[in-house]
Amino acid sequence: MAPKAALPLPEYEGFDAMELAAHIRSGQLTPLEVLDAAMARADARSQLNAVAMRHDEQAREAALQLSRMGQVERNNLADKAPLRGVPFALKDLGVAMQGTITTQGCAFFKDAVASQDSTLVQRYRAAGLNIFAKTTTPEFGQTATTESRLFGLTRNPWNPAHSAGGSSGGAAASVAAGILPVAHASDGGGSIRIPASHCGLFGLKPSRGLVPMGPKLLEGWLGLSAQHVVSRSVRDSALLLQLTQGPEAGSRTGPQPVALMDAMARPPRRLRIALMEVNPFGEPLHPDCLDAARAAARLCESLGHNVEIAMPQLAIGDMFTSMGVATAVGMLATVSTREKELGRAAREDEFEPLNWRSLQLARSYSAEQVFIARNVFDQAARVLDLFLGKYDLILSPVTATPAPLLGAMSLDQPYEDFVKVAMTGPPFTAMFNMSGHPAMSVPLHWNAAGMPIGVQFAAPFGDEATLLALATQLEQAAPWKDKRPVLQGSLRPF
Repeated sequence: MAPKAALPLPEYEGFDAMELAAHIRSGQLTPLEVLDAAMARADARSQLNAVAMRHDEQAREAALQLSRMGQVERNNLADKAPLRGVPFALKDLGVAMQGTITTQGCAFFKDAVASQDSTLVQRYRAAGLNIFAKTTTPEFGQTATTESRLFGLTRNPWNPAHSAGGSSGGAAASVAAGILPVAHASDGGGSIRIPASHCGLFGLKPSRGLVPMGPKLLEGWLGLSAQHVVSRSVRDSALLLQLTQGPEAGSRTGPQPVALMDAMARPPRRLRIALMEVNPFGEPLHPDCLDAARAAARLCESLGHNVEIAMPQLAIGDMFTSMGVATAVGMLATVSTREKELGRAAREDEFEPLNWRSLQLARSYSAEQVFIARNVFDQAARVLDLFLGKYDLILSPVTATPAPLLGAMSLDQPYEDFVKVAMTGPPFTAMFNMSGHPAMSVPLHWNAAGMPIGVQFAAPFGDEATLLALATQLEQAAPWKDKRPVLQGSLRPF
């Protein structure tokens, strides 16, 4: 890999998206210069395998058009498109960009060209983002690592032998490696927060229904899935959430949009925070993850917040059984739609073994089982709503272990082996997908091996403002901006 100094715009990696946009508006940088910087880093750091596909030509044409604008035009776009010219990437799952392929990480979709933009992609374009790539994901986002038969292993920039997390591992690796300041991600069981934790980034999963998923499917996995980004700075996440939040035609659920940037400008009130120190499954919790949560608790106390050990009493077994039903049925629906488009049945050799197994199980599930699954989620939401009536936030580890070695959570292994390790990923995160509450991973801790370990905060439904206000306070008290993986020269052997 080329040394950092050999790459264009050496200062590029020190900017967040808002800083890049400000330099573009002032004329100090052009959209083309910034795009070239992102592309050069994607090329130089290709060993991480974070990028699934490139859309260089259309991105370069967009950058050229933007670069030809005069100062008056740039100023006129400042409010409408505050991130004009900032390079961006979509996760290769769940969103569509007209005329391009979204594979879902699956060979059966390797030629699936979108006929229209997703509503979210429309909003990203309106914000001024220049989409030049799609990032890697495991097949259908079904595991907490980013490994697939289709694209191979995505490596963690902090240690390439380890997973970048999943299922937004390509997005997280791209941001952590300095290719992008912010990237699209999605979260159906922890898929924003887990890779953010493993890669030393900020990652917020919004409340159910806050960010649009349509137009073809307005709610994914019975409401489990949410769309947003991973970022280096809290303010980038807040701005993009402010620019993309709100209902689309057909939406019937979701909280009311709020002025998130305004919320960030004020310190949070004195918060009552419940600290979860126990794995909901009753399994061991790695000391590094517990240390991270306890250190975050002490930091919050030093900032004037009240923290006490407490844990909601949830029917965890029923919840995860229901999650298995919802994700399998959702995957089956996606595959069935593609079968109709192609006019043929899917083949076993076009899927990861564990996902093929899930597809066969999904065909046996009854409507009653699906209905029960959704009710289990609703009951979990009720329990957490009542618990969050006593506390403002819930603090916990993000995962039960630090970033695992690559291969440990692969979908290409026997089911019994997968199960042994799979639940170390989402025991703390997935409950908030089932309940619909917002939750964030904040990069406050690095272990003795130099690997980042995030901590999770969850809030009442629709209260992203409190999360972002606290995240801003934590970012100021324990800055992580300058904590970067060492990427100069060659990557460590693997």
